[in-house]
Amino acid sequence: MTRRILALGYGGLAYAAFLAAITYTIGFLANAVVPKGVDDGASGPAWLAVAVDAGLLGVFAVQHSVMARPWFKRWWTRYIPAAVERSTFVLLSSLAVGLLLWQWRPLTAEVWSVGTPWLRVLLWTVCGLGWGVLVLSTFLIGHFDLFGLRQVLARARETGYAEPGFRQPMLYRIVRHPIMVGFIIAFWATPDMSAGHLLFAAAATGYILIGVRFEEHDLRKSLGEPYEEYARQVPRFIPRARPVSERVEA
Repeated sequence: MTRRILALGYGGLAYAAFLAAITYTIGFLANAVVPKGVDDGASGPAWLAVAVDAGLLGVFAVQHSVMARPWFKRWWTRYIPAAVERSTFVLLSSLAVGLLLWQWRPLTAEVWSVGTPWLRVLLWTVCGLGWGVLVLSTFLIGHFDLFGLRQVLARARETGYAEPGFRQPMLYRIVRHPIMVGFIIAFWATPDMSAGHLLFAAAATGYILIGVRFEEHDLRKSLGEPYEEYARQVPRFIPRARPVSERVEA
């Protein structure tokens, strides 16, 4: 009983860490509300800021990519209960993001700044839409599975847990990775782009483009032909215009 309660509390802690990390990241990139934004902090040599920031982004990329691989999960669950594997991944990813936000060095040189009021509002709206697409997409495929809560709850109840099956709900019929599309939109849609924000957006986007290749490789191995067919029909990031004949038939 004690272990089941501890696992449930651990899962709740990991989920709280994720909520704190994602909420702070939104404010961080907007330079609003949070104590430290992407353009805040002690100034220093640009080369040092680039080196530190790139290193912090690299720490997150390595942690997130390695721990997401099936071979690592098989090895890792030899030492920790399978029920908390996802929560551990979520917690360590959130801590890596926290480290990045805490130690980020600003690069305040202006890349662009939009002065037109309506265009600024439009860009902030698109940014908010990106975050919205991201959050909605997690719920479409199982938000509480994705962040480890259902796994620890099943352990607490002593019931079996099964991974959600392969589905293509709503946004997943338009693009294969709507969560990542949401991230990319949110990273780039800003009326005020500094060199530091540009570094963050470019590096994070590059990581996404590489990371989804590894993810899809794993999905092809685990799901086989159903995923191959899905990949043939649905584009990775950019929605595909339907042919005129297909629209008429629909």
